Amino acid sequence: MKLLRTLGFFHVNMLLLSATLGTGIFVSPKGVLKYSSMNIPVFLSIWAGCGLLSIMNALCLAEIATIYPVNGSSYYFLKRTFGSSIAFLSVWIKLFAHFLAIGSQCLLIASSLIQCFYSGCPAPELAKKCLALAILWSFGILNAQGMKIDAWFNTIISFMKLSVLCLISLTGIVLLVIGKKENVSRFENALDAEVPNFSQIADAILQVYYSYLGSSILIVLAGEIKTPIETIPKALIYGLSFVTVLYLLTNISYLTVLTPKEIISSDSIGVTWMNRVFPSIQWIISLLISAFLLGSTSCGIVSASRIFYSASQGEQFPLIYSMLNDHHAPVIAVIQIVILSSVAVISSNIIYLLKYIGIGAWFTNLLHMIALLKLRYQNPDLPRPYKVWLPFIFGSIASSLFLIFTPVIQSPSIEHVYQVGFLFCGLLCYWFQANLNRHAVCFDKITCYCQLLFNVSPSEDPEKLIPSSNPD
Repeated sequence: MKLLRTLGFFHVNMLLLSATLGTGIFVSPKGVLKYSSMNIPVFLSIWAGCGLLSIMNALCLAEIATIYPVNGSSYYFLKRTFGSSIAFLSVWIKLFAHFLAIGSQCLLIASSLIQCFYSGCPAPELAKKCLALAILWSFGILNAQGMKIDAWFNTIISFMKLSVLCLISLTGIVLLVIGKKENVSRFENALDAEVPNFSQIADAILQVYYSYLGSSILIVLAGEIKTPIETIPKALIYGLSFVTVLYLLTNISYLTVLTPKEIISSDSIGVTWMNRVFPSIQWIISLLISAFLLGSTSCGIVSASRIFYSASQGEQFPLIYSMLNDHHAPVIAVIQIVILSSVAVISSNIIYLLKYIGIGAWFTNLLHMIALLKLRYQNPDLPRPYKVWLPFIFGSIASSLFLIFTPVIQSPSIEHVYQVGFLFCGLLCYWFQANLNRHAVCFDKITCYCQLLFNVSPSEDPEKLIPSSNPD
């Protein structure tokens, strides 16, 4: 049994769009415009610049995926470069980020759907949580059916997302071409606006950058992509370039229809835009906007389950998580992430812990870049099917350092102490699991019963797919 390479170039691009195009484009422009001092050229430049930064960072990770063409390639890369403790710490950070994010997304989907039946008053919390759990477990069942079905689902969701953003973008272009005075006037004196200082630009960049996250799904799924050496770099370049252009056109459309003050005062810019342009079909668009969360949730479960799968094959999680069902899906790993996300839905207060993981996520990315430099220095003759341009690695290191230290320097708070404490808890859990593995024989019978209950089989050793010349 092994995970099948079923994803071609088309489905890889659709998965990338499904994971990257999220609700950030409806929320982030508010904060970015505020921190840009309502300076439209600076506002649009930040969106374009962050798109280029995301492409640069993704291409650096693509080199890792082509050296280690297996699921969770970044995990194996860190394990071989820095050792088991750092690899476990990266898994610790990613799993917490995934199940907390999945829980919050399911609650948001449930809120947007159920609010239609409670106009004028807030929906009951119990009803929202029950619907959120139903949505979450439906996604779990979908993921247990194998990657091919999940890829087609995300393809449909991607087309829904593209339809909404293309409608917004094309409408904005038409309104600009028509040249109505109230639409064009906002761009006429754009260069006369106040220029924000460095601190404000830093805050704006932090707001935008999260709208481009999601490209890491291709690195996690490298073992299920056909010809990953060619497909992953091309998909990242084409897909993220398209996302950057689409985000720019969407923001231009926002500015064409709404004033900067209206954008800043809006909770959901997409809904406000629809109310202004297409008030009669606003409820339909609201349902389509919820598709942005559906795709992100589905991709989150896929990514998290493959992280469990990789850590299990690396002998840092129980063996049962790397076993596959008849659909070649790690069903136990899927069930585990759904259970953890269900806890986040039921005890919704713990979702606020998500903000304590930010530094850890960028710290992991920094480790990836340093490990790339280390590998090039220690093993320059290692076959690299795809080799990223060296300045891109230094640029990614600089952006990671910027995103780690800027919030700490600008506004130090107790939250940053909690973030560091979260990292130390990961190392403590690594020590615990390392000692537990020495006495893991007593769990063999439990593993056997679970294997029979879920009808799963051990998967193929990923070491067969990794070049033996890599340093241990």
